[in-house]
Amino acid sequence: MRQQIRALSDRLVTLQQPIRILDAIGWGDDVAAAFFERGQRAQPDIDADYYRTRKPLRFEPAQQRGGFETLRSDVSTQLGESPVATLLLGRINEYLRVIDLLEARGTPEFATISAELYGAPTDELHPGGPTLAELGTLMTDSLANIDSGAWESPEGNLLDAHTSVDILKARLEGVCGTEQVRVMIDDGIVADAAAGGDYIKLRADAQFSERDLRILEVHEGWVHVVTTLNGRSQPWCTFLGKGTPSTTATQEGLAVFTEITTLSSTPDRLRKVTRRVTAIAMAYDGATFLDVYRWFVGGGMTESDAWSSSVRVFRGSGPAYGPFTKDLSYSRGFLEVYDFMRLAVRRGHVDRLPLLFGGKLAVREMGAVAELVSDGLVIGPPIVPPHVSDLNALASWMAYSNLLNRIDLSQMELHLQSALE
Repeated sequence: MRQQIRALSDRLVTLQQPIRILDAIGWGDDVAAAFFERGQRAQPDIDADYYRTRKPLRFEPAQQRGGFETLRSDVSTQLGESPVATLLLGRINEYLRVIDLLEARGTPEFATISAELYGAPTDELHPGGPTLAELGTLMTDSLANIDSGAWESPEGNLLDAHTSVDILKARLEGVCGTEQVRVMIDDGIVADAAAGGDYIKLRADAQFSERDLRILEVHEGWVHVVTTLNGRSQPWCTFLGKGTPSTTATQEGLAVFTEITTLSSTPDRLRKVTRRVTAIAMAYDGATFLDVYRWFVGGGMTESDAWSSSVRVFRGSGPAYGPFTKDLSYSRGFLEVYDFMRLAVRRGHVDRLPLLFGGKLAVREMGAVAELVSDGLVIGPPIVPPHVSDLNALASWMAYSNLLNRIDLSQMELHLQSALE
């Protein structure tokens, strides 16, 4: 059985290799240049033909779809209704839908499939609970009275890219071991930094503060890189080294959780997350690229940042065809991860907390994963980031969090009114 699982897992890993969602939906620099040359008055010239000619897929959809369908049949036949079959089949079905998503680039159907895969702003966090759009508004309100000021910690001197590479590499080797994480200079990237499954790239002419490096270390290194390496280390379920849309929320939620619990994040970073949620909700309700761009500029963003942020909302789609909803994952994922941790502690499942780092997993899969660990089909994470390595401390944190959640904050505000005036 274990050899069958390994063979089926490896087939899934091979089939998904040419599917690169973000590469297939990006907009070129020439689109930005044309937008600004026209005075930011016309919608970007993006349609289905743009993606077809400028962003051709690295696979033939019909052939790839056939491969996944054959694998799905083989998994059902060989593994029956086992937990590992459930995980494999879920991923296969997602990849089939991702193929549909990429074939729909530049059409209204793209946003529809995106909402199915990554969620919609109208989704409720739980039945009867706030929607993702409402959560964004709540977070915006909670940040409203936090302005930049003298109380903020100084960021320190800026470091060049080569020095930053050396610092990051040394820090990540201390967590992940030598030769597992590649930290390198890359002249070809547009952003200051970019990260993949097992690497972090810094642009040669970029400069980084200590805060920048800390965020790259804990967000990209401790979460995205560590879960990739741990997933690849699985002896049988090798597919856990590869992510899907449903695992994205948990991955980004872990990253936000890690930033916050290591005191690495800032109000400005959280504002970026909440603004993206609001922008996605606007596009979902019919706002165009120009509408969203002007909203970002009106909110104080530079024109360059407003362009980049608006592109994140509409990449893969068209200027009036609705949003790519992946960026809902940060808020949704954080709340799901944090609440899972609190509930796991409440129910006595503290041992499940490190399993979140065992590979590219979704919170809702943790019950099945725990069963597979008991059966010896999944191993615990070989690499556990420092902030979750001490389960006693983490359990204490979550236990107090459960307590605080039951306290009426409005009543405490009255009780502490004199201290807050």
